[in-house]
Amino acid sequence: MLPRSDPSKVTSKTSLSSVPSTIKSNSTRSTLTLPSMRDRSELPTPRTEGEILSSSNLKAFTFNDLKTATKNFRPDSLLGEGGFGHVYKGWIDEHTLAPSRPGSGLVVAVKKLKPEGFQGHKEWLTEVDYLGQLHHKNLVKLIGYCSDGDNRLLVYEFMPKGSLENHLFRRGADPLSWAIRLKVAIGAARGLSFLHDAENQVIYRDFKASNILLDSEFNAKLSDFGLAKAGPTGDKTHVSTQVMGTHGYAAPEYIATGRLSAKADVYSFGVVLLELLTGRRALDKSKPGIEQNLVDWARPHLGDKRRLYRIMDTKLGGQYPKKGANAIASIALQCICGDAKMRPRMSQVLEELEQLRDAKYGSASPLVDIRKASHAVPRSPRSPMRVQPSPRRSLGAAAASPLPGYRTAQVH
Repeated sequence: MLPRSDPSKVTSKTSLSSVPSTIKSNSTRSTLTLPSMRDRSELPTPRTEGEILSSSNLKAFTFNDLKTATKNFRPDSLLGEGGFGHVYKGWIDEHTLAPSRPGSGLVVAVKKLKPEGFQGHKEWLTEVDYLGQLHHKNLVKLIGYCSDGDNRLLVYEFMPKGSLENHLFRRGADPLSWAIRLKVAIGAARGLSFLHDAENQVIYRDFKASNILLDSEFNAKLSDFGLAKAGPTGDKTHVSTQVMGTHGYAAPEYIATGRLSAKADVYSFGVVLLELLTGRRALDKSKPGIEQNLVDWARPHLGDKRRLYRIMDTKLGGQYPKKGANAIASIALQCICGDAKMRPRMSQVLEELEQLRDAKYGSASPLVDIRKASHAVPRSPRSPMRVQPSPRRSLGAAAASPLPGYRTAQVH
């Protein structure tokens, strides 16, 4: 679903490729699961495929519509590819949503699933279910879908700046400034906070740099909801499920036990903060020893102001506020805490990041332990949206190979 490295065979042909959570890159997927849902309406979550498709308020495209929109899926329309299939650039009329002549109308990204791709029909349906109901400026917009014979496609808004992963790790990419990195972190935090604070909580379960897409202004939007799960209800603290997700981003307690909570997303967010700080991937097998795992390598430096500079991204050229970098490092350290209960809520992380931005990127802001009162923050009263637990994702060896040796727990 997102850009990844070789194993997943990601090809981003152009800098415009903003494949919404489709291309995979240098992080090999694992397996994580969790409940999810939240925002916009109070419609009950449908349980059958027919109900999901009929109540989604999405455009139902025919396969011929999308063939026309993408110039018959020609290679020069290809934005990226992965284990799930291919993503193409297309054009539709912005009012009628009918396919339009290439170069005119609304630009869209069309994800075409392989008949037996790892994402599969169930995850396709999960994405239609969630993104058909969830609406937020920091979630990628799903415009429509195609269920025509054996063809399964999804049509998203086009994100001209592509994925955060490409900007951080692609060779030849222009380095992101400190201000842009902070802006992206804030946007992504808003998206996660929105999901977590819903009355019917949604756990994203696959937060990573390749699933963070950027519009022309570098506003971040979360994409790829195929692994999203509904969060625990009542007095439950977690849901138990098959472990799925991406190597390097998955929370240790979830990998070890299959118990999923919103704090697993918080851990993943901390990993992405480290990627923004260091310019290194969550996992990089080309590095020696402990440096292969970003969390293990960076952790000893995060709480030491005198050592932090040693792991900062050299592509920043030293152009970042030291206090701001120390504050981000402190937040990241709290997010990757081994004890899930001690990690902050995403709403707290968002508040701290926004304070850094308002303080001129942290140049004069004091460090604050945002874990304090982490259990006293009430959920924001947003309109409930029931969401059917999304199906398990069985990941293919290339783009999403299952984590070796991880236990699979039964769903309670």
